[in-house]
Amino acid sequence: MADKQPQLNGAFYGPAIPPRQQTRSGHDHRARSCCCCLFGFVWKILIALIILVGLAILIFYLIVQPHPFKFYVTGAELTQFDYTNNTLHYNMALNFTARNPNKKLSIYYDKVEAVAFYEDSRFVSTNVITHLNSFRQYKKSTDLMSGVFSGQHVLLLDNDQVAKFNEDKIDGAYDIYVKLYFRIRFRLGDAITSTYKPTVKCDIDVPLSSNKTMTFFKSTKCDVDFF
Repeated sequence: MADKQPQLNGAFYGPAIPPRQQTRSGHDHRARSCCCCLFGFVWKILIALIILVGLAILIFYLIVQPHPFKFYVTGAELTQFDYTNNTLHYNMALNFTARNPNKKLSIYYDKVEAVAFYEDSRFVSTNVITHLNSFRQYKKSTDLMSGVFSGQHVLLLDNDQVAKFNEDKIDGAYDIYVKLYFRIRFRLGDAITSTYKPTVKCDIDVPLSSNKTMTFFKSTKCDVDFF
């Protein structure tokens, strides 16, 4: 008779399983997780800073309420505007008015250069404001400027442009475009900003002065562009 196998006490689970060794992929996963956490933290700080700066700018604008200056051509005298042999002879004086509408900001006008065009062709430039006559414009105030455009300039006009010149000559007034380049600074209390360079564009109809007829110039508002 075969011998009986002894009964085992308890369940048999097989040989012991050695502890699982950490793999490199686990280290990489934790490294990536740390990098993601750091990136998320930095991104949150950046968003918070952007929001704070935006709020600061909004509060500044609500308190100061800055406005660009207003600019007009208030007077013009044109005593010569002749075009012969591809040369334009001209003598013109313009009076400008600058208005500061701000309640809290004053403006330093450091430099203003004016350039005149006829039929999209530049024929003269002149300095309106230089360091010699630069000035500070106080809050809610108006100041005057003037520019003189005199001389001659070679101007090559095509047939259509010459025809337009002859029409203006018959009408006794010329459509002249003046562009002004500014260098200004703003002052709030004791703080002065860096230099801004706005451009002002004036499209004016200037009558030719005559001893026989009385001519009038209509005050013209100009476009102020800070960008």
